[in-house]
Amino acid sequence: MKKITIVLFLAAGALSLLGCNNHYQPKEQPLQPMQQSYQGVLPCADCSGLETSLFLDEDGTFILQETYLGGKDGDRAYASYGSWARTADKLVLTDNNGEKRYFHPQGKDLELLDQSGAPIDSTLNYRLQPVEKKLPNTPMPLRGSYRYMADAAVFKDCATGKTFPVANNLALEQGYAKAGAEGGEPVFLMLNGHFSVQPSMEEGQMEKALVPDGQIRFDKNQNCASR
Repeated sequence: MKKITIVLFLAAGALSLLGCNNHYQPKEQPLQPMQQSYQGVLPCADCSGLETSLFLDEDGTFILQETYLGGKDGDRAYASYGSWARTADKLVLTDNNGEKRYFHPQGKDLELLDQSGAPIDSTLNYRLQPVEKKLPNTPMPLRGSYRYMADAAVFKDCATGKTFPVANNLALEQGYAKAGAEGGEPVFLMLNGHFSVQPSMEEGQMEKALVPDGQIRFDKNQNCASR
């Protein structure tokens, strides 16, 4: 009887230790409600500051705008797009090129981590603070499939697999027709564009739509797996 008791005690201890080890593993968690937008000026090696604006959507997508302040050619803004996820202690951004950035929630703020996801040992500011701000209109390169049918167009993004309505654009309609698409057939599309929150077809509803900015190229021989 004493041997059985000892075996059970050791088994319970092993399970307890296993549970503790699993608890500290940075496993991805379901999307949680977060502040929609953050902003701050981060250190910059070749400019006076990197004005950074981060926009998180409840659908798991993000938009990151970075403006290089005080450069030789003046202020220059760039934007990127992709998906976000939470681990036990990090916010992970994965852009449309597969590159990752890491932030650590600090109260209501977000603190930028290094490329490996570790804290940055510095006295400089690496924090973004919550703000109320609209989505930027800075053009960014996008890849996906485009369909046009019944006077309505939709774009399915390669990076996130999300589908968005497309603002009316004659150049897109003409390019789609020249590509030989018929009957709402999806065709691979590369373009520069940005996202905007606009009224939807449903009365009183708003939705995020893709607004084309140029550099439009259709290719029926490519898909999201092509590089």
